[in-house]
Amino acid sequence: MRPVRFLPFATAAGLAFLIGCAGSTSSARPGGPPPVGGESAQAPRPDPRVGLRAGLHDAGEAVWNLRVISETPPPERFAGVTNSDLAFTGKYVIQGNYNGFQVWDIEDPRRPELTTAYVCPASQSDVSVYGNLLFVSGEDLAARLDCGTQGVPDTVSAERLRGLRIFDISDIRNPRNVGNVQTCRGSHTHSLLVDPRDTANVYVYISGSSMVRSPSELQGCVAAMPAEDSTTAWFRIEVIRVPLRNPERAAIVSSPRIFGDLVAPVAHGEAPEDSAAAAKELAEAKAAGRFIVTIEGKEMIIPDEQADTILGQIVRSRGGSGAPTAADSAMLRRALPHLVDAMEGAQPDSTSGPTQCHDITLYPAIGLAGGACEGYGLLLDIRDPVRPVRIAEVADSNFAYWHSATFNNDGTKVLFSDEWGGGSQPKCRATDKREWGADAIFTIENRRMHFKSYYKLPAPQTAEETCVAHNGSLIPIPGRDVMVQAWYQGGLSVFDWTDAERPVEIAYFDRGPVDSTRLESGGYWSTYWYNGVIVGSEMARGLDIFELTPSAFISQNEIDAAKSVHLDYFNAQGQVKFVWPPTPALARAYLDQLERSKGLASGEIAAAREALAAADQASDTERRDGLTRLAARLDGGAKGREAAKVRVLADVVKRLAAGTELAREE
Repeated sequence: MRPVRFLPFATAAGLAFLIGCAGSTSSARPGGPPPVGGESAQAPRPDPRVGLRAGLHDAGEAVWNLRVISETPPPERFAGVTNSDLAFTGKYVIQGNYNGFQVWDIEDPRRPELTTAYVCPASQSDVSVYGNLLFVSGEDLAARLDCGTQGVPDTVSAERLRGLRIFDISDIRNPRNVGNVQTCRGSHTHSLLVDPRDTANVYVYISGSSMVRSPSELQGCVAAMPAEDSTTAWFRIEVIRVPLRNPERAAIVSSPRIFGDLVAPVAHGEAPEDSAAAAKELAEAKAAGRFIVTIEGKEMIIPDEQADTILGQIVRSRGGSGAPTAADSAMLRRALPHLVDAMEGAQPDSTSGPTQCHDITLYPAIGLAGGACEGYGLLLDIRDPVRPVRIAEVADSNFAYWHSATFNNDGTKVLFSDEWGGGSQPKCRATDKREWGADAIFTIENRRMHFKSYYKLPAPQTAEETCVAHNGSLIPIPGRDVMVQAWYQGGLSVFDWTDAERPVEIAYFDRGPVDSTRLESGGYWSTYWYNGVIVGSEMARGLDIFELTPSAFISQNEIDAAKSVHLDYFNAQGQVKFVWPPTPALARAYLDQLERSKGLASGEIAAAREALAAADQASDTERRDGLTRLAARLDGGAKGREAAKVRVLADVVKRLAAGTELAREE
């Protein structure tokens, strides 16, 4: 989710408050994988996602090429509080929440069991895990070092946590906070880097999106511009080294300035209907006497609940009680212009390039990272984890806010998502441009990115549903680039982007809006594949688990091959390289793909399937000999546009022949 904007206004009474201003493709061409055999590749029409019944826990549902395994509501202390991102370890999924984090045992995905509900308020409680350590982001001004729920009333306080929390989860039912690393701009998100050459440490890249803290609260925090002070906390990320045996010694080891020389890119404005609605709302707010501020030339309404909080602080600061008086309101109105001037003088102006990334996806197996950094997508060299280097950047006037990144498995492509509207607005309406609030797909050639296409959720959503591209991950279908992605109240979408110029949706799940009469928060923050299932963090409704079903786009063999990839842990922003063990399902998956693409003659496909079936029933010697002959025949027939895939299939068959004890199916 795009960060709300921190405005640390300090009145004579020492006030602070927060304003959220998270509101502010050519279309994907038809194509993609053709159907298998006689199966239909057409999605249901009319699209059942359109017009679903609203409701919090009883909304209408639409599902295609997926099976719903379980839908689990949040525990009492987390109900009504936003669920955020997910991390996985062993049989557990750890679900962040603005009120802390939950640990679910999903060994039986049909019946997730709540193992731990740890209350520790913060924003956003972004989570990552490695071994016995859990890492949790904190950025909220009210987040406390002691995980208390009473907040932090003072503008400067030694009790505040803005940075990274570290927990020991050796006893996962009783997490222990064993370390905290404070940062100047907090931790909106973070990314965990496991360096294959360093087994003693892990590294955490911090993306902090709030205003710079007072040096009175955290020494060394400087809010000046670089020309005035080269140590400024703007225009940098933080790299934290965590000694695995002594996590309490975790500390910032570098603050790389990866944004040098970047300027503000060209960006589109609001959609016409949004501009008209905002103008109407502003006029009504003025007529009603609500509080208005002007920031960077744009008038904005202070949310009523925040204005009430500030007025309550004014009342208490003068020793009063009860409702604020007209004099209290007048005091706040007089102070607002001066406070805005002070705030704007403490941050970069609108011509500056990005000051921070929202998400950085680290892919150590290829030595690269994809930085989704406000107005740019960056390609970083991370072979030295402490000193990441920017090697390429792209901007796009169709993008409002570069939010997250995903590489394909071999690192030849990268996909960036655009969180237009900040995750709090409906941006999938029929009137919204297909290029806005979408994914942008790039190929990577000679360490440079080349744009190929956009992908956006194809089903229009209502004005009562928050909807825009958000977090997702690859599904380990061998030989293909298939991804599952969250779209808030647009549900989840599974799509194939093997052909970077023609991404196509191949499965989905969606619910109706939380409320049919007004925009309410809800939907999927993230949806990730983990060890055979898709797990979704539903912001309002809890934890959902799905599995793929065979379809015209994905065969059962491909699903079985994907399920053969087992991970001990998974953090989406610490991407791992999938490696498929040699199994008959893997060989058959490649045969299904070659049949689908007509990359191998039908007679050869039939003969290969017969040889694999015969091998399943043969003795070890006969099996080895038969598979060896099949591999040789495939190698000899590797011709044409799919020759590379035929050779991959031949290699799988060779490995099956060499390891008969590993490859039998029951």
